[in-house]
Amino acid sequence: MAEKKAETTTTKSSKKANLLDHHSIKHILDESVSEVVTNRGHVENVTMSNIRLILGSIIIAIALFAQFYKKKFPENRDYLIACILIIYIKEKNAILFTYPPPGSFTSTGLVISSKLPRFSDQYTLSIASADPKSISAGKPVEFTRTVTQWFTKEGVLVEGLFWKDVESLLNKYSAEPKKTK
Repeated sequence: MAEKKAETTTTKSSKKANLLDHHSIKHILDESVSEVVTNRGHVENVTMSNIRLILGSIIIAIALFAQFYKKKFPENRDYLIACILIIYIKEKNAILFTYPPPGSFTSTGLVISSKLPRFSDQYTLSIASADPKSISAGKPVEFTRTVTQWFTKEGVLVEGLFWKDVESLLNKYSAEPKKTK
């Protein structure tokens, strides 16, 4: 009885993805990256998320307006081009913005972005400064690895391996640059 209870608790805490759906895989990996970064003391800056929600609402309103606009396609071409540009601006790869960690000497937070192209198993995670022009900004770092090393055949994320890779990338970003003589 205790074995069954232990099995159910481990399956509840494990993250499972549909291995045939790259959106599902990317979502679980991005969620885990957010957990790793926030566990390291970085506080999420939700300002950009709120701006994205507002932009999304504006895009929906514009799309509704375009649907019921009195003029048809050749005449409303400029309006449609503007809609497409707004949608293009909204879509970025950033998954997390953070404030500087409390007690840190840096004055900028992090921008963490990821990519998992369609029909590819190569996941790219990059960490950069929220203000790249700041004197305390570090050099951007990234890694590209195959997602097959982090998932079992059943689609369960092996969090220990993935967390270790993300933490090593965070350590690489926060490491002091070597001074050359």
